Amino acid sequence: MNKQNKEEKKKRKEFNKGRVFVKVMAGIIAFLMIAATAMTLIYALL
Repeated sequence: MNKQNKEEKKKRKEFNKGRVFVKVMAGIIAFLMIAATAMTLIYALL
């Protein structure tokens, strides 16, 4: 019983780390897309 609980906690920690990683990467990609759009607009106006 104890062994199962430890395995479940380990799986949850790995899952949480994975979710955080995905959210951080999504944020970085979203920032890059917004920055690229802004730079394109600035370049077009010059």
